[in-house]
Amino acid sequence: MATNPTYQEVLHWASSFLEEHQLDGRASERLLLERLNWNKTDLILAFKTEISTETKTQLEKDIDALINGEALQHILGYEWFYDRQFKVTKDTLIPRPETEEIIEKFLTMNAPEKGRLAVLDIGTGSGAIAITVKKERPQDCVTAVDISKKALLVAKENATLLEAEVLFLEGDLTEPVAKKQFDVVISNPPYISEEEKPLVDEVVLTNEPHLALFAKENGLAIYQRLAKELPSLMKPKGQIIVEIGFKQGKAVAALFQEAFPASHVTIEKDLTGHDRMIFVQLP
Repeated sequence: MATNPTYQEVLHWASSFLEEHQLDGRASERLLLERLNWNKTDLILAFKTEISTETKTQLEKDIDALINGEALQHILGYEWFYDRQFKVTKDTLIPRPETEEIIEKFLTMNAPEKGRLAVLDIGTGSGAIAITVKKERPQDCVTAVDISKKALLVAKENATLLEAEVLFLEGDLTEPVAKKQFDVVISNPPYISEEEKPLVDEVVLTNEPHLALFAKENGLAIYQRLAKELPSLMKPKGQIIVEIGFKQGKAVAALFQEAFPASHVTIEKDLTGHDRMIFVQLP
């Protein structure tokens, strides 16, 4: 009687097949683990056992989607961010691990015993930053802004699923909150220049909104606007945390130092040693 191959055999085939198409072979393992809700130990224990027909068929379908240019996160319908599952669509930027370091910086600078903060997330996309801030510091009042109506629908759904009370507003950067003030402003804005477009992975170009990826003025346009618009929104002793491209540290730091001359502006590196964010501490 015919039997199915083992998990190990199927994964070997899937990873080799992806690599033949110049894709990351490790994606097959992640897809399998996510579909089965397994961890790596579960997989190791099952390596030599026969894979079910249903699981094999699903993996083959997923591998085919990858080969055809679909993002892994869109195949699953979600991505993990700070140990929480966030729905993602082609209307939102896919949350990335390096952006979690913004959350780490925010939490490091604002101890649990610190009082209620008014926090603004500009360009919220899937809502990952705003919702995570609210979940980690429930006492804070969190507002999130995005110019994309479709992205806000996804963010609101994520907030509902994760039971996070966040105020979502539609508009261009600070326009929806022009008369409010905040203790902390966080943003992961578009910062890739048009000149760098040929260097961007095809899967990213095909699957993620260009509005959330690219900016004019050599990628600095949004930072230039934020430097002009944020001074009137900030409370005394406020903080600004913005993610940057790894070559933009000095340029963005200069913009914010000019906008907030009495503030302490620092360039923060990520775990790989690259410039990753600008932190502004107001007096």
